Amino acid sequence: MTTDIEPVEKFRTRARNWLRANMPPAPSVAPPSDTEVAWDRARQLQRMLHDGGFAGICFPAEYGGLGLTADHQDAFTDESIPYEMPLLLNVPTLAICAASLLDLGTEEQKRTHLPAVLRGDEILVQFLSEPRGGSDLAGLTSRADRDGDRWILNGSKIWSSGAYAADYALCLARTDWSVPKHHGLTLFLVPVHAEGVTVRRIKQVTGSTEFCQEFFDDVELPADAVVGRVGAGWEAASRLLVHERAALGGTSPYTSGARPHLGGEADQLLRLAKATGQWDNSRVREDIGEARAMNVVRDQLISHVTKAITTGALPPAAGAIPRLFSAENAWLQTDTAVRIAGPMAATHTRGDGADTETVGLDYLFRAAWSLAGGSTEMARNVISERVLGMPRESAADRDVPFSEVPHGR
Repeated sequence: MTTDIEPVEKFRTRARNWLRANMPPAPSVAPPSDTEVAWDRARQLQRMLHDGGFAGICFPAEYGGLGLTADHQDAFTDESIPYEMPLLLNVPTLAICAASLLDLGTEEQKRTHLPAVLRGDEILVQFLSEPRGGSDLAGLTSRADRDGDRWILNGSKIWSSGAYAADYALCLARTDWSVPKHHGLTLFLVPVHAEGVTVRRIKQVTGSTEFCQEFFDDVELPADAVVGRVGAGWEAASRLLVHERAALGGTSPYTSGARPHLGGEADQLLRLAKATGQWDNSRVREDIGEARAMNVVRDQLISHVTKAITTGALPPAAGAIPRLFSAENAWLQTDTAVRIAGPMAATHTRGDGADTETVGLDYLFRAAWSLAGGSTEMARNVISERVLGMPRESAADRDVPFSEVPHGR
């Protein structure tokens, strides 16, 4: 860090003044996020941040960022909470995909894509999970075969958030079937709307169509689409997953604005209790107190783990700790909101002043926080094996060439 870097408090004051003068107030109820209008608005807001000099606070200046510290980002995030922000771009575009490109991409890839992301010109997503893969990411069967100086991609991915609105995706594919499953993978940067790519939206129980499934039929990729090294896809994916856990756990330095995936804020429960006439109910007050305490613990845990990772006291895999806690906190917050709302969570009528429609939808979506950023079971494995140093669980297909591993067709 250079000695002439702007002091954090001076940066905070400058950010506060700029936000007040330039950014619209945050909407009281978040609009649907699975529409083209929402994504166009996110691009527009990101461009406003960029033109104002507040995009990519922790990204290096040579790639369009500001080259500042996580403390500067935290200060900006604090000040930005009351304002409308491009939250759709936080995860996965900025905190996962752009961060992974920063770590793994070639100089040309970084100079081409990172400034475009920070301007709001490009949206990035990840193509990782597969329809029959479960949590075994290394067991994927989408394949990329070398054909001269190009690659031919075939297969399918699923549960890709926002893929329909994206420009590029980080896609993990198998490039060598003769080696064990972790050693035959390669990460590619794939144009989402390339010939041979079909994106289908998946309707959830909430009515949202945010998630997508993708099909690849002889998609041609140039040699420079490889991110990292050929055959080193698991190393690349592991780095990407570090960023994913950080994003979902709140330790990423690359996001701005509110972070509802961390469990929201107890102020929503206060408004709900008052709107439903339960503010004087002692049980409701106790529930709100517990929810508020959990958010305090969440914020302290994020701060502690972030600093420990930054100083080297904990490995990057420790990001799984706040990721796991944030999932459990999200469950508690949504469950508490439903208890307070009661039947109104299911029988919402517009204009009831209690945001009960959001309460019901959040509850239906609560299981997603068990899976987003890797399942909570996988987070526990990461903590036990990579943070606490416990032995890995046995696997029958370890060190077996993937071509010899039985799998469905």
